[in-house]
Amino acid sequence: MNKAIETKKVQVQDIAEKFKAAASVVVVDYRGLNVAQVTELRKQLREAGVEFKVYKNSLTRRATEVAGVDGINEHLVGPNAVAFSNEDVVAPAKIINDFAKKNEHLEIKAGIIEGIVASAEDVKALAELPSREGLLSMLLSVLQAPMRNFALATKAVAEQKEEQGA
Repeated sequence: MNKAIETKKVQVQDIAEKFKAAASVVVVDYRGLNVAQVTELRKQLREAGVEFKVYKNSLTRRATEVAGVDGINEHLVGPNAVAFSNEDVVAPAKIINDFAKKNEHLEIKAGIIEGIVASAEDVKALAELPSREGLLSMLLSVLQAPMRNFALATKAVAEQKEEQGA
């Protein structure tokens, strides 16, 4: 009996470390997905560097208390899977949201975004944001617009002066 308790304590500590180290976490209800669908989801997440695990709810609740994010405990009911991403905040939300659109059985329950507990709606909103590269290109476009407009206005004035001079 002592060995089982020690094993569970180690598991709780491992899960708590994953919660602490993660940039984002997404909790999903995977009931109704078949093995092929879960395998496909795991493959997509693995390619993005996201860890997707199924833990016992009791161990996960204890780990969230240790990690200081126990606000998510109310969502840890029924069969859950947890996606952890250490680098990309948006990746798990985007992949899971896209997969859920194709498979209505997958349900996003909640998430943790940079240490803050987020509702399912917040996770879906995060998933709908453009990628980092997309946001940077939008910013660059906005920054270039005044210079481009100035250049066009200068060119128009120069052309007008040439016409008047000719």
